[in-house]
Amino acid sequence: MPLPKYNSEVIEFLSSRRSSLAATLGLPGPTEEQLTNMLTIAARVPDHRKLVPFRFLLIEGEGALRAGEAACAIAVERDPNLPSPLQIAERDRFMRAPTVVAVIFTPTEGHKTPIKEQLLTSGIAAYNLVLAANSMGFGAQWITEWLAEDRAFASYLGLAENEQITAFVHIGTCTQTALERTRPELADILSRHQ
Repeated sequence: MPLPKYNSEVIEFLSSRRSSLAATLGLPGPTEEQLTNMLTIAARVPDHRKLVPFRFLLIEGEGALRAGEAACAIAVERDPNLPSPLQIAERDRFMRAPTVVAVIFTPTEGHKTPIKEQLLTSGIAAYNLVLAANSMGFGAQWITEWLAEDRAFASYLGLAENEQITAFVHIGTCTQTALERTRPELADILSRHQ
């Protein structure tokens, strides 16, 4: 591996990174080859003791329709009076972008690497996926929402009891320019230990 060197294009890319709203991500989605490259990059994360505490679950096409139907059924079970527009939103939630990748946290429990550190590794894999998608010309948005915490939906997806959803990363071609949002001022978030 070469030593790190200054790369102004990467600096510019990271300095201007923005999420694209999932609802603004259209076709085409990534090809199989592009998705393989993205996921390979996503897995290239700091991982203390090489535990690989994450895995990827692809949700697209018919699988996205079925996942949305399952989400809607769970939502209606939780609230039988859920208004029709919200039911439609639940049913269509995985159709907002052509490709959705669920990043699954798969901890190794009882290991000397703390669970918190393993969870951070899973989160970095999700963020790396967003960066990889952006660097390949696609828009991406990391979404969790209520489904990421719902055990019935986790069971529907086939997650083990100790697994949980870190992120749903929506990927597609941008149909609108992503809007900039307010960012923290460095002076407000930086302190120095004396």
